[in-house]
Amino acid sequence: MAGMAGVTERVVRRLDQLVLAELEPGAELPSESELASELAVSRLTVREAVRSLQARGLVETRRGRRPRVAYPNAAPVGDFFTSVIRRDPRQLLDLLEVRLALEVHIASLAAQHASRASIAALELALAAMRQPADASTVDNPDAVHAADLQFHQALAAASGNQLLDFLIEAMEGPLHASRLRSLRGHLARGGTVADVIEQHARILDRVVARDAAGAAAAMRDHLAQTARDLRVAFALEDPQGGAGPA
Repeated sequence: MAGMAGVTERVVRRLDQLVLAELEPGAELPSESELASELAVSRLTVREAVRSLQARGLVETRRGRRPRVAYPNAAPVGDFFTSVIRRDPRQLLDLLEVRLALEVHIASLAAQHASRASIAALELALAAMRQPADASTVDNPDAVHAADLQFHQALAAASGNQLLDFLIEAMEGPLHASRLRSLRGHLARGGTVADVIEQHARILDRVVARDAAGAAAAMRDHLAQTARDLRVAFALEDPQGGAGPA
């Protein structure tokens, strides 16, 4: 069995090289028989290796057609973040530190590089946050959360850095979970939905003003507030959990 595993790993490494270095996204892989002949293995071994790449989001398969190199997508990274948070929701505080490292820089870049179209997308997201907030948000916060996420994704796109945009997209699931909890904590601390929206408005104001340092500071303040709100939410869920001072 160990020998078979080693053979499969060798085939996976060769397919990795094909997918990541030699073939373009959308290109078909060689046929099973061609790969089996090249690598001196069975077609079953090739099939298992292809399944491994498919599970990692590197190839796409359709019935009756050869596997194709997948276009880059955030799903595998997003699945990892979602799995970590599902096992231990308090990891949202660790994720917030990751966001601090990424999104403060994103805000700074957006202030430097945002196009008119990017600014319009940010303004649209902010307007979408304000619209349901004018009605009832406490009972049904999903609309504000969706617009909140839209704002952060639009900000990442405005940065001009595709990898940063990719990482924020990958955090979509955990960010939704974070917003649900942080709003609960924010309201418990006496805050309002309008407060949260105003934090985003300050970020946008600095981006429009092309103030990179100001945009970074506004994002840092927003995430610090989110951290305080999350700690309160966790303390409410588990008063003996030692969430620390708010």
